[in-house]
Amino acid sequence: MAQSLAVFFPGQGSQSVGMLDALAAAYPAVRHTFEEVSDALGRDLWRLVSEGPKADLDLTENTQPAMLAAGIAVWRVWQQAGGQPATLMAGHSLGEYAALVAAEAVPFGAGISVAADRARFMQEAAPAGVGAMAAVLGLSDDQVRTLCAEQAGDAVLEPVNFNAPGQVVIAGEAAAVERATAAAKSVGAKRALLLPVSVPSHCALMRPAAERLAERLTEIPLAVPVVPVIHNATVTASDSLESLRDRLVAQLHSPVRWVETVRSVVEAGVSMAIECGPGKVLTGLCKRIDNKLTTLPVFDPETLDAALEMTANA
Repeated sequence: MAQSLAVFFPGQGSQSVGMLDALAAAYPAVRHTFEEVSDALGRDLWRLVSEGPKADLDLTENTQPAMLAAGIAVWRVWQQAGGQPATLMAGHSLGEYAALVAAEAVPFGAGISVAADRARFMQEAAPAGVGAMAAVLGLSDDQVRTLCAEQAGDAVLEPVNFNAPGQVVIAGEAAAVERATAAAKSVGAKRALLLPVSVPSHCALMRPAAERLAERLTEIPLAVPVVPVIHNATVTASDSLESLRDRLVAQLHSPVRWVETVRSVVEAGVSMAIECGPGKVLTGLCKRIDNKLTTLPVFDPETLDAALEMTANA
């Protein structure tokens, strides 16, 4: 009997020009998935992903639908190749939407539309230059909270992504993030670096975007997931449409609790996971969080075959 399997979907930051090219060459489902997204958005997303320019791909309004398409494309290939069904799902930030589409809680077309609107709401809530994000390495969660409190002044400055022990992302108003980044080494951080993002995700600056998203979600035909999806904001699964909407709204201005999410998967008795999407960012984080969880990236034919073999023989 096959063991339980968690399926994770990466979010903004895992994108790259040329992502999934090799998988698309072997599995037409990848291109077909991107064509669905392109038709819905009225622009050729696959061409942007394949050819760039990188600066355009990195714009939130493009990155979010591209990453949703990438996650679902890999999930479809996994299913087509006879991959093991999921017991639990989760996604990092925008990846939560891919998890909900894969878990049949959000129709793919509606997910594309919401992801595009979500990105637009976020960018309009904090136009370019207003906010910033930075990764702080080598401090405990509490040390990062203290750093933010000390450097905020009257500005918004918060820890927003608890990615792994000793790796926390902060976000807020640009000047405050820059102050915290400059001060981080003096309190023991190994590194602190600004991230190349166009919006300060998951902080209080996103509350206006969350209010608009709440209204938008009332127009979407949601369903309770057929596979439990662990939400970023609460580290619990939804059991009603009301809780599903509430958690998606809260996610926009609440921290991504990824460390707790991975630990909750292990506590549920799951010891193997796959990462559906470009790269292996989540795979690396999971190794640092709990080595009892074997996480396998799936983004090209070689990693797909390796994951299929390992999960089949586990």
